[in-house]
Amino acid sequence: MRKRSQVVLSAAVVGISVLSGPVASAAPSPGAAGIGDAYYPLDGNGGYDVSHYDIRLSYRPGADQLWGTTTITARATQDLSRFNLDFLLKVKSVRVNNAVATTKTKDGELTVTPAKPIAKGSVMTIVVSYDDTPGKYELYGYQAWKISADGGALAADEPQIAPWWYPSNDHPLDKATFDVSVAAPKDYQVISNGVLVGTQQQIDGLVRWNWHSVKPQGTYETLMAIGKFELNQQTAPNGQPFITAYGNDLVYGDAARASVERTPEIIEFEESQFGPYPFEAQGGVVSTGIGFALENQTRPIYSDRFFRRGGNTYVVAHENAHQWFGDSVSVHGWRDIWLNEGFASYAEYLWSEYLGEGTPAELAQFTFDSIPADDPFWQVLPGDPGPANQFDDAVYDRGAMALQAIRTAMGDQAFFKTLRKWTAERQYGNGTIEQFQALAEQVSHKDLDSVFTTWLFTAGKPAAGPNGTTAALARQAEPKSYRAIRDLHHDLAATPHAHP
Repeated sequence: MRKRSQVVLSAAVVGISVLSGPVASAAPSPGAAGIGDAYYPLDGNGGYDVSHYDIRLSYRPGADQLWGTTTITARATQDLSRFNLDFLLKVKSVRVNNAVATTKTKDGELTVTPAKPIAKGSVMTIVVSYDDTPGKYELYGYQAWKISADGGALAADEPQIAPWWYPSNDHPLDKATFDVSVAAPKDYQVISNGVLVGTQQQIDGLVRWNWHSVKPQGTYETLMAIGKFELNQQTAPNGQPFITAYGNDLVYGDAARASVERTPEIIEFEESQFGPYPFEAQGGVVSTGIGFALENQTRPIYSDRFFRRGGNTYVVAHENAHQWFGDSVSVHGWRDIWLNEGFASYAEYLWSEYLGEGTPAELAQFTFDSIPADDPFWQVLPGDPGPANQFDDAVYDRGAMALQAIRTAMGDQAFFKTLRKWTAERQYGNGTIEQFQALAEQVSHKDLDSVFTTWLFTAGKPAAGPNGTTAALARQAEPKSYRAIRDLHHDLAATPHAHP
């Protein structure tokens, strides 16, 4: 994710347990109210794994009315007497395996008690019917649901957005496939992830848009953008659907198009660095209704203000690098956010070298030299920043410098081999910082504990720079790409998404 300023976000995912069938065990008990994340104890839930979400909704702009159903297919991982879903909206009914369940909603937790206990290993079909106005709700003191200037709505944010529009197991540790079907007035378009499989005119005057995602996807990576868009459907050189959408009120629309339309080229380059692109479609959405950029799976969304100084392919490189680092390989817990943001920021360094605007070594050293030792920047630990600093500049910039320091210690061949093994071996799963370090040491046959500890877990400016020298980089001019990279952090108007 790229933000306007200090924005707290989050993301997580998990593999789905596959069991052969119900297994007799202990007496049924409630599933945990959280999945176990140290930063957000109530995010996610225990007792089940989701395999698929079928979201079928309708939306009335102006009234901010959202209604419909979400059908969840899941498998119980324990004998369940009841379980939780992460959800804010007013529920009309819940059925579990076709029987009406009792429910209670409080503080973003929807507690569901099925008519009969669910046996461990059993498949559950959970149908939640609801009708509400999402814009009136807050979670962690924040309103993530956004109403755009054209009367549409944007469900895009991190670390939480799902509770405002569909019930879920809201953590990167439980990924699933998705069908998203949303009806809106005929002069609006609805954009989501994956492949557009069709639209239908309804008898109520609304037009229904149907989107299908075939690869495991995290809940915060699932997008719903309703607005008056220019929708472009193309085919990328690799044969994949390439779908982009631009709001009709963009101030910097030409520059945005000159950047986002290069997504297939950027993905081709990033494949050369990180391995095969992990998903089935490509694209992007540009809107004035959002204050940051976010790595929605297959279809990142960008504030048009990223393009106010002209073309900015760096933010496109950043968000698409997240398709590997964050979307396909997701954090095990939000404490591991460096694995997302440090890596996507380093992808900007690599893209700079591709453009001939400065090498990763030059950019990392310039950043290191530019920040004084007494700057509070150096007090944030990218390896465990805490919820309040999860998206601090240090997680991005010091995080990218840390990767250059690791590359220096490992050597280029081992470094890029490690990146490709990481994305291949953990595809559609999760990982921790410790697991990445172990892989890097296995590939390089070197003890890297000192460099990881110094750059990720030690407060203060390191004595040596990311290229292993204490001397400042002998370069008179600021690298062109650093101006673009710095611009992403500091120059957009603030849009705080703060958690306690």
